Amino acid sequence: MKVYNTEQIRNIALVSHGGAGKTTLTEAMLYNTGVITRMGRVEDGNTVSDYDPEEIKRQVSINLSLVPLEWKNCKINIIDTPGFADFSSEVKSAIRVADGVAVLISAPDGVEVLTEVYWKLADERNLPRVIFVNKMDRENANFDAAFAGLKETFGNKVVALQIPIGKEKDFKGVVDILKMKAFYGTEDGKMKEEDIPADLVDLANEQREALIEVVAEADDELLMKYLEGEELTEEEIERGLKAGIKNASIFPVLVGSAVKNIGVQNLMDFFVKYMPNPAEALKESNLEDKPFAGIVFKTLADPYTGKISYLRLYQGELTSDKVLYNSNKDTEEKIGQLLIMRGKNQEPVSTLKAGDICAIPKLQQTSTGDTLCEKGSDIVLEGIEFPEPNFSVAITPKNKGDEDKLGTGISKILNEDPALKMEKNIETNETILTGMGELHLDVVVSKLKERYGVQVEMSTPKVPYRETIRKAVSRVEAKYKKQTGGRGQYGHVFLDVEPLPDKEFQFEETIFGGVVPKQYIPAVEKGVLEAMKEGVLAKYPVTNIKVTLVDGSYHSVDSSEHAFKLAGSMALKKALEQADPVLLEPIMEVEVRVPEKFMGDIMGDLNSKRGRILGMDSEGEEQVVRALVPLAEMYRYAIDLKSITQGRGSFKMKFSHYEEVPPNIAEKIIQEAASQEEE
Repeated sequence: MKVYNTEQIRNIALVSHGGAGKTTLTEAMLYNTGVITRMGRVEDGNTVSDYDPEEIKRQVSINLSLVPLEWKNCKINIIDTPGFADFSSEVKSAIRVADGVAVLISAPDGVEVLTEVYWKLADERNLPRVIFVNKMDRENANFDAAFAGLKETFGNKVVALQIPIGKEKDFKGVVDILKMKAFYGTEDGKMKEEDIPADLVDLANEQREALIEVVAEADDELLMKYLEGEELTEEEIERGLKAGIKNASIFPVLVGSAVKNIGVQNLMDFFVKYMPNPAEALKESNLEDKPFAGIVFKTLADPYTGKISYLRLYQGELTSDKVLYNSNKDTEEKIGQLLIMRGKNQEPVSTLKAGDICAIPKLQQTSTGDTLCEKGSDIVLEGIEFPEPNFSVAITPKNKGDEDKLGTGISKILNEDPALKMEKNIETNETILTGMGELHLDVVVSKLKERYGVQVEMSTPKVPYRETIRKAVSRVEAKYKKQTGGRGQYGHVFLDVEPLPDKEFQFEETIFGGVVPKQYIPAVEKGVLEAMKEGVLAKYPVTNIKVTLVDGSYHSVDSSEHAFKLAGSMALKKALEQADPVLLEPIMEVEVRVPEKFMGDIMGDLNSKRGRILGMDSEGEEQVVRALVPLAEMYRYAIDLKSITQGRGSFKMKFSHYEEVPPNIAEKIIQEAASQEEE
């Protein structure tokens, strides 16, 4: 592939709700540029952009995929993204580095949940957008309904640039509103230009008038001319349209069928003519003359090549065999090969210009979101804000002895997936894996098996309950006395134990007259701490208690640290039983963001989860509910929220405090703990 200058480059993210046809559209574009001689099918597992074994098995996109195309003396870097919420971090990465977004709509389905979610992501960056109404050949395809839904959801900035000729099995072409010409699909994907069919002329004129009105509103000079009743020239309309697209004040709608390759070449022409190049997108003209800087927006753990980092160049020129500086990590990175990725296929390249995208193998320290630049320039580009994962499972290897393989595999997967977290819960002794949802974690577990040969079992994590006391007890006695052949053992203590609400633990002593020698007092505390590891109700750790050593006795020969440690432990266990022990559970501070129409359902659901609503606020179009909810009720909340809001809601949570478990629930937990111990 030749080296393209900045003005010849277009970086386009394809986004949509799942099943709108992004991968098939990518195949059609590859076919039109001659890269492939036959279009692959998602169902057959032979597409260029869905190459991961997991994607082929599940017939859905899981990773973003980079597919560069050469068209009309331009290089179009297509970033094909997944359409499932569990993989929205990939969409975040794509939108961070794209200069424009192509939003796909399925003609039979119209605007769907993730269409809105990903539109908002593009809105946050004020990115230019084009809408492609796909699947016009499908049963129930309805352009009018889809277009009405687009205008209703995204406003009057949405304007038709094309209308379809026919629909369902009779769909055969498009009318171009700008050129006022009809374009019919041919077998080789080229579009044959003809006059507009007579029955569509009135509609085309009506849509053209609507287009001119929107274009005029995007440019003061054109607006004056339009209001004075003057005709806008073809050139003026195109100029105004390009300006409106660039500043995201016009969202044009194109139409077609990726499967039949109708309207796809028109879309590619649109990318070249109307979508901004990187210099236009950044509003800077001399990007190529500046010192090099770029951002890594994806990391892949390739089973053959090793680690591969996808890089978007923002300024300067990049050549292979160079030492660069990672300004986030304050470290140098040796760049060996530069690769152009097309799906999984790699093509070495020696030079790239500002605005382009490439891949670099074997970077040692660099992670997704890091900036690479020339040493001395110390540029730090804006990173990528990934969604917070909030669906957790406990994982254990199926086979004993696979712990090391699990550790190696997971660390590599964590390296390539910023929406995945793993931690070891010391209290429950579980390995907790947290991701974006069931499908996300299911894919991770499948990767562990296929790539790294380790099978794991998933389960709901244990709740890290704790135990404490409600009343104080005085002078609880324990004596450890053992007489065997030779030297015996003797330790004797009296403890006062009381609740300590604001502190986990405090130990004091009020020994008088040396009844417990000073050298044995630390051993008593040690014994108390050891006994606190397992409470008397369900063997959960004990917290919020104050223990005072008040009395005791010793033997000049038989006493030892060991004996006093055991005496301290025995005394605490006895004291806990007498001090009205209770079970505590972790309470989480939860923030839920939902559209207003779901508020009633959300409040009802949180109440059913023993939640306490703290307050509600409006932030833009979203309602924000803040509540305190027991962790035990939150492990499946990611699934519940998705179900209640059809995927439109989001939430985050953090630990707040521990609270007493209601007696009826505590009883069940204690019974379960007892039966598990018996087993």
